Amino acid sequence: MTSQTMLESDFATLPDLVRAYAGERPDDIAAADAVRRLSWSELDEFMDRIAARLQQDGFAKGDRTAIAGLNSVEHMAAILGTLRAGGVAGLITNSATGEQMAAMIADTGARHLFLDASAAASLEGQTVTASDRIAMDGSEAGEPIEVWIAPAGTRPEPVAIGREDGFNIIYSSGTTGTPKGIVHSHTMRWQHIQRGAPAYGPKAVTILSTPLYSNTTMASFMPTVGSGGQVVLMKKFDARGFLELAERERATNCMLVPVQYRRIMALEDFDRFDLSSFVMKYCTSAPFAATLKADILKRWPGGLVEIYGMTEGGAAFILEAHQFPDKLHTVGKPAPGHIAKLIDEDGNELAQGEVGEIVGRSPAMMTGYNNRPDATKAMHWYDADGNLFYRHGDVGRFDEDGFLTLMDRTKDMIISGGFNIFPSDLEALLAADDRVVEATVVGMPSEEWGETPVAFVVLKPGADAESVRADCNAKVGKTQRISAIHVVEELPRSAIGKVLKRELRDAYAG
Repeated sequence: MTSQTMLESDFATLPDLVRAYAGERPDDIAAADAVRRLSWSELDEFMDRIAARLQQDGFAKGDRTAIAGLNSVEHMAAILGTLRAGGVAGLITNSATGEQMAAMIADTGARHLFLDASAAASLEGQTVTASDRIAMDGSEAGEPIEVWIAPAGTRPEPVAIGREDGFNIIYSSGTTGTPKGIVHSHTMRWQHIQRGAPAYGPKAVTILSTPLYSNTTMASFMPTVGSGGQVVLMKKFDARGFLELAERERATNCMLVPVQYRRIMALEDFDRFDLSSFVMKYCTSAPFAATLKADILKRWPGGLVEIYGMTEGGAAFILEAHQFPDKLHTVGKPAPGHIAKLIDEDGNELAQGEVGEIVGRSPAMMTGYNNRPDATKAMHWYDADGNLFYRHGDVGRFDEDGFLTLMDRTKDMIISGGFNIFPSDLEALLAADDRVVEATVVGMPSEEWGETPVAFVVLKPGADAESVRADCNAKVGKTQRISAIHVVEELPRSAIGKVLKRELRDAYAG
């Protein structure tokens, strides 16, 4: 079956598509990073050798690997090789603390841990349940992957992969305690390939500058690889480095979070870079200011698409900013085949124009939270016909044209630099400090990060606020750190005792 026939079918898997491209365009480049480039045939063989070795180790269909490290072609191959063996790729948040990463690895149940030196450094001193360590960068983090894999020419035993078989587990944030792993199926990822493929294709060159453990990255990775395009992987983002890479590689596509766009557009010499090769740019994961969208449309060639949705699935919203310059304050309309509604606090459906919590359903919905059935059930909502919707936890309003404007977040989640931060995690750490009487954490506007966590604390006499902040930050991942701390006499509360975070946010903003 040709790749085109597969793309036109009602279901295909990513490993099978890679195999087809390896047969049709063996010498074309499929993936590149700063040190290595792989053709489709080389990527296909790399996947085979990883899958075969996993199977030699007793790896069976449905088993999981854990993968932790910076972006690289080896990281990409570890994911795809896991899939070819019929397994599920456990994508570990590399920016989390070692304790949090170890908890995620344990949650996957994986025997095999693919990692690099950066992940190994974070995990130093932690009890890691995975017994087999494979160093993707050839470092002393584990057995070098080029030594560990099966011999050249080895083919794995074929595995029949079904629609609802697991594809990956993504940990939506580096949460303290027990992290929530979001399980995606092959059919969900197939939806991402089919929906996005027309904007990519065999001539696409897509820069991936966000981590491979992020669903933000996967939203661009899937349609690029699935449609036969080339991915260019950045280990670590920096604005000028991105532009230099885009110019050199003649990039056609990218997926960036708002803070990355802001840093790029702020460069004084932005306009000297040749970005004429760009066809489409994407953005997701955090609030995207209308003024920033307008600046990108004015100064950066190619279209601009904003995607709003959840890693868990539900309804995704699409704003083709270049087509609707008068709707830049919105996040667009539901994607084709996606259904969204608004409900009130009692779960009743609201009419158009009213403000309520967003719920959505689509073909792209997670299987559930790994080992967390209660958490999975808590986000379910059913309409009058018994159809399952996922609660987005965000509040919004539809305008007369069906475009959604986001108003607030019911869960008070903070999105900083494109990463989710749950205030309750930080609040629990602060509350455990015996110098703290009570504390709350809110997201405050930030020019650099979009939002940043700020703590408001009531302290015991003689306690030093900055020392409390430093001790808390030492216990969390770098994306979760509290940027400022304010001492207050008491926290404002409602009549039923709920902390009024909006009052704090409004009083201290600006």
